[in-house]
Amino acid sequence: MNSQAVYYEGDETFRLGEGEVVAPATGEVRLDVAYCGICGTDVHIAHGAMDHRVRRPQVVGHEMSGTVAEVGAGVEGFAVGDPVVVRPLDTRDTTPADRGFSHIGRNLKFLGIDTPGAFQSSWTVPAFTLHHLPTGVDLRLAALTEPLAVACHDVRRADLAPGETAVVLGAGPIGLLIALVARAAGARVLLSEVNAARVEFARSLGFAVATPDAVGAQVRELTGDAGADVVFEVSGAAPAVLAMTELAAIRGRLVIVAIHPEPQPVKLFDFFWKELELRGARVYEPEDYERAIALLAAGELPLERLITRVEPLERLPELFHELGDSVKVLVDCRG
Repeated sequence: MNSQAVYYEGDETFRLGEGEVVAPATGEVRLDVAYCGICGTDVHIAHGAMDHRVRRPQVVGHEMSGTVAEVGAGVEGFAVGDPVVVRPLDTRDTTPADRGFSHIGRNLKFLGIDTPGAFQSSWTVPAFTLHHLPTGVDLRLAALTEPLAVACHDVRRADLAPGETAVVLGAGPIGLLIALVARAAGARVLLSEVNAARVEFARSLGFAVATPDAVGAQVRELTGDAGADVVFEVSGAAPAVLAMTELAAIRGRLVIVAIHPEPQPVKLFDFFWKELELRGARVYEPEDYERAIALLAAGELPLERLITRVEPLERLPELFHELGDSVKVLVDCRG
């Protein structure tokens, strides 16, 4: 059987080559990958920021959809031809210190970073990472399940309620998905973004959008000077970290979605003065994947518009230099 794969070799270099077709062992399933999205994490990998975790040469990628090709011994509930997505978390090495939260366990391995990923036409994974897709779900849209599950987890961590006001700082792919999920949950949503192309696109989705220098005034106007019930920090920018406490209402909740590898100044006085809460949000749990799949199946979110374009697998090495203002570029991995 012929299989193609793209290997990350370090120093912003990717190589198209022959993929390895791995027969599934006990408890594993081999998949025919249909589509895989390019994630911000993949871009960080391309820039060498995760070379301490990625064993080169290695296939990366994790935002995928596909169908079951082979089922290993001991696997129940999946059959050849089933449409599926992968929740790319290897949680097998959990410890009591993880307190039952295996999705953020200290020994967690992320498929596509710590182990080979989905930018290949054949991918063998543990069966427990699979989620069924409902009949008729477009596999292109299904490749958005992973980032959509991130957004579902972020909104769930916020305890966002209908009628509340949410501010999303950053209108990149994850910020837009959080805004869509928050709006679907009945919240009033305001986005803050500095990039003009992203501002225009977010407005085309029906969102109110403000630039960072104007977001404070717009929040006060929207809330009668009360402030936002929830602020999602998705931008990763230091000025947004400083602004989030000012934007929040009394007893507002602040959810940190972006990765801040370096310490950032935070206005701790605002936490004292307004009794604010700061919450972390990392990846997702199984229920977030099921919620994302349900939203996909319902067809009520304009997810099709988030797909900027679809490119063949052999073009992946060039795509990392062509992303620009793209929202989501999908790679067609079908052989």
